[in-house]
Order: sequence, then C-alpha cells, then structure tokens
Amino acid sequence: MEDFLKKLPHLAQQNKKENTDYFKKLRKKKPKGLDGAVQEIHNEVFEEVDCLKCANCCKTTGPLFTHIDINRISKHFRMKPSDFIDQFLKVDEDQDYVLQQTPCHFLGADNYCSIYEVRPKACREYPHTDRRKIYQIGTLTVKNTSICPAAYKVVELMKSRIKS
Repeated sequence: MEDFLKKLPHLAQQNKKENTDYFKKLRKKKPKGLDGAVQEIHNEVFEEVDCLKCANCCKTTGPLFTHIDINRISKHFRMKPSDFIDQFLKVDEDQDYVLQQTPCHFLGADNYCSIYEVRPKACREYPHTDRRKIYQIGTLTVKNTSICPAAYKVVELMKSRIKS
C-alpha cells in the first residue's frame, strides 16, 4: 500500500485529462444501469482496499464540517460548539468549516478515528464512489483519485467496464 500511495498523485495526474473527459461524457450521455454498475465496482474495490491500512484521506485532507456535524461532535465531547470550532476548525476560502491542520487531529497512530461514530458527514461518505449519479460529481471524483487508492481503482474500472 505504501508504494502505491507514493505513486498515486503521479498516476492520478497522468490520468487527469482522460478521467475528466470521461466524466464529461458520462454527464452528457448517462449509460443505462450506471448507478448499479458503479455500485458493483465500488463494492468490488472495497473488498480489496482496507481503509485502515491507508487513511491517506485523513492524513492529507480535511473534511468539510457542517453545523450539524459540529453540534454532534461537540456534544460528544461535552463542549460548546463555539469551543469545538475554536479548538479544531478554521474557516476556509469558501467560508466552510474545515480542520485547522492535517493530519486529522482525531486520527490515531493505528489509523483508527477516535470520533468514528460521530464523524462528519463528509468522512462518512468519502470517497463518494458509491453515490448515485456519480457523473454529477466528476470533478470531485477525479480529485479524489490523487488521494484515495480506492477512488483511483473505481475510476479505472469504470473506464474499462462502462463505456461513455
């Protein structure tokens, strides 16, 4: 996994234009049964990929925290939401709450999340490859191929099995 993670940004960059074009074509002409086919690919990839051996998303990027996430997590810590924000979050250029720093403060040395049961929605759904109408998030999916080995593998299998 370590070797693949080192190569991943380069591989994703090499395939960026091809992947972007692929998702543009999917958006224009949605193949019949796309959601089911992508779900099968997602399930197949996640039978092989163990997030606990990777955790690259938690090490390199920060999720967006919604107000609902902030309230849920601060309640978990028995903190005021404003104190949670002050201690762990910042406002980014899009005026969204994100982590002050990476790797994620809640990621343990064993790659386990200390707030897994109350983690943000963005973490629950990452890398979004099991989402219906994946063609709507092509830009995000292409971006995630440089971070997540599973996302990279899903997109590669999509291109080989689902013609746009």
